[in-house]
Amino acid sequence: MTTSTFTPVARGVRFALLAGGLIAIAFGIAVLFWPGKTAVAVTGVIAVYAIVAGIVYITMSFVAKSQSAGSRVGHGLLGLLYIVAGIYAFASLQQSAAFLGIFITVLIGVMWIFEGFTALFTLSEASSKGVTIFFAIISVLAGISLVSTPLWGAGFLWWLAGISLIVLGALNVVRGFSMKD
Repeated sequence: MTTSTFTPVARGVRFALLAGGLIAIAFGIAVLFWPGKTAVAVTGVIAVYAIVAGIVYITMSFVAKSQSAGSRVGHGLLGLLYIVAGIYAFASLQQSAAFLGIFITVLIGVMWIFEGFTALFTLSEASSKGVTIFFAIISVLAGISLVSTPLWGAGFLWWLAGISLIVLGALNVVRGFSMKD
């Protein structure tokens, strides 16, 4: 009979790597093989979060007696907005998932454009000006690509996320199994 010399912390880390890796692999497979259904499921989770957050904000508006009236009204209105958004998302999950995908794609595209220009603004501080200029050009072009073709970009980003989840999940599983006793 062998006994493990893993400390409780090491056991916890190993379990986290294995569980997280297997979950990532499963989600990555779902993203690649059932992209529409997975996007709808993710949107459903976000809708549940919105409704729960709304309930919390509304509750805060009633129980936070030490806050100002403006703060309490603001929290109540914010809670109501969260609940309405969550209910709307549930009422039209597929359309909400499509909107969310396009919104995130355009947001990432705009951020990449800004990141490219920001890199150019820091050119005088860069130790490698060539790499910085190359990065800036690629970042701006990638951003323009996503903003100008958000539907294609959303599909590409979703596909890339699925592959990344599978690869990174598999690496975490390997890391978990390769931990020394």
